[in-house]
Amino acid sequence: MAGKEIDIFDEMERKRLIKREFTGLYKRFRNLDKDTLATVKPLCENAAFMCVTLKMLQEDVNKNGAVSEYQNGENQWGTKKSPSVEIYNTMAKNYAAVIRQLCELLPDSGREGDALMEYLAVSGRRFCDMVRGI
Repeated sequence: MAGKEIDIFDEMERKRLIKREFTGLYKRFRNLDKDTLATVKPLCENAAFMCVTLKMLQEDVNKNGAVSEYQNGENQWGTKKSPSVEIYNTMAKNYAAVIRQLCELLPDSGREGDALMEYLAVSGRRFCDMVRGI
């Protein structure tokens, strides 16, 4: 995707990014037992969706700002927090909770947890590079 700026709300690209994020997350848990995997899969699906959505919301705020203008009636104007900022704040808390749950499902060895955290950090950089066209 070098040199190409993506439309942050392009549906096909969004689905592709979510699938890629899910695959990267889920493979960190491949060595767990079947019952735990049944719990992990929907958490990874939700985390992947929220991760991509949060990144898109960040890009929207960067592009359009954290404040939006509104008009109530004919003569009343003002500014308020952008709807994207409000959604971002709520979703970021939910994302952190899901990631915490996923970390708790990992074995105590620590190695898998470190790999998960490393994946999450790299994933964020990859998305930003893609949006910037790097």
